[in-house]
Amino acid sequence: MKWEPSPTRKARAAMSVADQIRDHESRCLADLIGLRMLAQGEAGTPLPRWVMGQIARATGAVLAEAEAAAQTARTAAADGHNPRYETFLRVRLQRLAASADDAIAAARDGDSPAMRRHLNRFDALTSAIWTVQHAVYEPAPPSPASLRAEPTAVASNKEGAHHASL
Repeated sequence: MKWEPSPTRKARAAMSVADQIRDHESRCLADLIGLRMLAQGEAGTPLPRWVMGQIARATGAVLAEAEAAAQTARTAAADGHNPRYETFLRVRLQRLAASADDAIAAARDGDSPAMRRHLNRFDALTSAIWTVQHAVYEPAPPSPASLRAEPTAVASNKEGAHHASL
């Protein structure tokens, strides 16, 4: 088996940022599932009054986690990541907040089709934010060359397994 050196300090920091972003994302799952369920409601059905409050609470929770993840990303950006990423992420968060406001307003107005459309947009924007953050902060996958086992080690392991089975 080939020995691999421990990750560099920068790689450990990147893994830490990636772990923190995944943690913020995982905290959003229950709220996002609830919003998806509301977006799949029956067309033409009047909206109960509690829907607006539920949308406001759930979108607020998702926004808070996305903003906390962005803060984690900004901290990492100070350690050498591209500063243009911060501007890109800020614009994405503004779009996410606007989409949440639009969904809340549609629910308040009793406009089911618009509410569904805005919730679906909120879901898509949330997914895009997490995708971008993962792309920027996930550690690079191992190269194909590092995944290949050394041929002699594989052959000797097969022989050892064959002899052990006799």
